[in-house]
Amino acid sequence: MAVPVAFFALFFAYPVTAIVARGLKAGGDWQFGRIGEVLGRPDILDVLWFTTWQALASTALTLLIALPGAYVFARFDFPGKQVLRAVVTVPFVLPTVVVGTAFLALLGRGGLLDELWGVRLDTTVWAILLAHVFFNYAVVVRTVGGLWSQLDPRQEEAARVLGAGRFAAFRRVTLPALAPAVAAAALMVFLFTFTSFGVVQILGGPAYSTLEVEIYRQTAQLLDLPTAAVLTLVQFAAVGGILAVHAATVRRRERALRLVDPAQTSRRPRGAGQWALLGGVLLTALLLILLPLGVLVERSFDGPGGYGFGYYGALQSVGAGGSSTFLVPPLEAVGNSLRYALVATLIALVIGGLAAAALTRRAGRLVRGFDALLMLPLGVSAVTVGFGFLITLDKPPLDLRTSWILVPLAQALVGVPFVVRTMLPVLRAVDDRLREAAAVLGASPLRAWREVDLPLVRRAVLVAAGFAFAVSLGEFGATVFIARPDTPTLPVAVARLLGRSGELNYGQAMALSTILMLVCAVSLLLLERIRTDRSGEF
Repeated sequence: MAVPVAFFALFFAYPVTAIVARGLKAGGDWQFGRIGEVLGRPDILDVLWFTTWQALASTALTLLIALPGAYVFARFDFPGKQVLRAVVTVPFVLPTVVVGTAFLALLGRGGLLDELWGVRLDTTVWAILLAHVFFNYAVVVRTVGGLWSQLDPRQEEAARVLGAGRFAAFRRVTLPALAPAVAAAALMVFLFTFTSFGVVQILGGPAYSTLEVEIYRQTAQLLDLPTAAVLTLVQFAAVGGILAVHAATVRRRERALRLVDPAQTSRRPRGAGQWALLGGVLLTALLLILLPLGVLVERSFDGPGGYGFGYYGALQSVGAGGSSTFLVPPLEAVGNSLRYALVATLIALVIGGLAAAALTRRAGRLVRGFDALLMLPLGVSAVTVGFGFLITLDKPPLDLRTSWILVPLAQALVGVPFVVRTMLPVLRAVDDRLREAAAVLGASPLRAWREVDLPLVRRAVLVAAGFAFAVSLGEFGATVFIARPDTPTLPVAVARLLGRSGELNYGQAMALSTILMLVCAVSLLLLERIRTDRSGEF
């Protein structure tokens, strides 16, 4: 636990505490009375209520839509499976400003629904919920599907032989085994929607505001740092309480499971019902994921002179159209993002892998509390983290403001929880008797980990690496404050282009977003191929 604790203390707790303390201090004195004053305001209470119920609704809707997809990817083998698995993960890395714009093109004035049926959903809560499902569909599919594909189907088949119906066998055998993974996926979805920013700001309009939107408004627009500090504390406390409840409830349901090679559980669909389920999942992916992504691609080619590569060509120059948005050609952001994401993934795997290994040992309340603390970066305002980096990591011996490593460190903070939540259910499902047998035969703890745990969790490690790489590519909230002007990442470059008026800037933003989407899809597809090639080594 020592390395993960030190990492989070230095690069998370210290910056967040410093920025909150600066907001609650005036003239050197603490102003704790400000907390009650802020929380008593009717507008703040409305923000708290909307933040909570929209996160609950988004989580429930995401589970309802994505769990069938998790089953299909875990149990069915069909042409294009690897490509489709990579495609459904792409939305997770797209900047929220881009996705919000794409959904406006579908649901807003002059959008597809408006043109076909005269229906508009922008500035409604339905647009927010659909966009949240679009973002988080892959979280459920990959987190739950990763464990589901390794569950031995013969246990459910034995229940069927003993007289249980299909639903009863699923409810009493498979669902309890999946409960930790489902709870982990639900937790991640809830935290992301609880701290939603870009989607709510663009699609909700002025009528809807989450805590994250209000923190940004109080900090960047109203310059009211004390109010922003109070809201950050509220968000921190709420997330901490949620994580504590999650840790207590999930642990009661965990048990050793029989894990098998995923290749043994995947087969072609059989019967009309299974083919119908596969068709439904494919249709959902088409309408929910591919359609918005198609809008991005279409707009990236739709130039003033007709369809072509004009916007892509403009990415190679610094001042196209008289724009001084960048010090370097925007296309350089692709290389910057890949380098940062690779380093952030390595950091996240090391920190998250050590944390998951420590949590597997179930060593008392300290470890259980650490389990909850690891998820806090997903629930704390990225605005707070970004500002905290700027005011704390600017003096020796931690003068990192001009160092390139600052960006991967911020991205790894978001990647570590995904590594832990992906690896932990599989690690805890490994039968302890396997480790004990290795110890009896003379294996050291390190060798027992290498010979027993690692072969069984290799698939989970690759899934975790994919998640960490994806979230690093798309991280925006903290990176926008610390990325240097001459080395922007793709999301930062897109936001800069969208923040400037003009058709050329907008077209370049769509072109960069398409490149980000393709880079992510290719990376995830390569990961799927590597994982499949090695799946036979169990």
